[in-house]
Amino acid sequence: MDSTDLFVTLVDVVGESLDDASATGAELARRLHLSRFHCDRIATAVAGETPIALRRRLLLERAAYQLAGTDRGILDIAIDAGFGSHEAFTRAFSRVYGTTPKQWRRQPTHPFLLEAPSGVHFQPPAGLRLPARRKVTSMDIVTGLAEHHVNLLGELIDRARDISPDVLDGPFPAPDLDEPPITPRRMLDRMVWQLEMWLAATASEPFEFPEAGRAVSLGQLRDRYDVAGPRFVDLVRRVSAESAFDETFVDSTCTPPKVSSYGGMIGHVLTFAAVRRTLVVDAFYKAGMTDLGYGDPAPHLTRS
Repeated sequence: MDSTDLFVTLVDVVGESLDDASATGAELARRLHLSRFHCDRIATAVAGETPIALRRRLLLERAAYQLAGTDRGILDIAIDAGFGSHEAFTRAFSRVYGTTPKQWRRQPTHPFLLEAPSGVHFQPPAGLRLPARRKVTSMDIVTGLAEHHVNLLGELIDRARDISPDVLDGPFPAPDLDEPPITPRRMLDRMVWQLEMWLAATASEPFEFPEAGRAVSLGQLRDRYDVAGPRFVDLVRRVSAESAFDETFVDSTCTPPKVSSYGGMIGHVLTFAAVRRTLVVDAFYKAGMTDLGYGDPAPHLTRS
């Protein structure tokens, strides 16, 4: 078992023990299949604190949260935190929070999370929060949102082949963001040429706006997407890597041309695309394609 596996196992064992009054240091070591000596030594190496110290801190964090966020009695909270008396709980609580439980309930002086070498904290209402595998920056978020949009757009184009023409080319409830006719196929086309337009603008290339209501096949859409999608993601990655969000370019696709920033352009694409994606996903859902979810970027960002 490597250090990562041991850390996860340690957190699991300690987390499962929070409501178990029999969970002494020796008992936690037994559950980890280690002697008490080796358990404390190894746990301190991978988590910065012994299992019993980790458990005690999590119980105090939970108690602090319950004092501030619930109306449970202080003695009940103390017993759940593993203390046999109100006095023992008050001494331990005051030592780490600098105030008594009663005073804390009346006015919490700071967040209930205590300093933690392991990065593991109590997560209300009844879970644990583990440290992130890596630090995620705002640039990571922007790139992740762009990747999510392009990936989902490609999936929608592919899945549109399984949608009946009556739905794909039929009108559906939508805000007046685009010129009529507003259909799922037109929305998909609009999202592709939105990428094409901004790629042309940032590269100072000519761009011809398509005619409203033009006919476009799914094959044509996919071919254009295969070019524009990866190029747009690459552009966002480059802007993010160079922290060039505030750099500007002349958008010659406008009449008259205007100055735009890369950050403004990316924000524009992601904002309006999110609306159009949601409308298409909803139309497909009503047509029986229920496995696309809601187009939520959260799972993608969590996996990234």
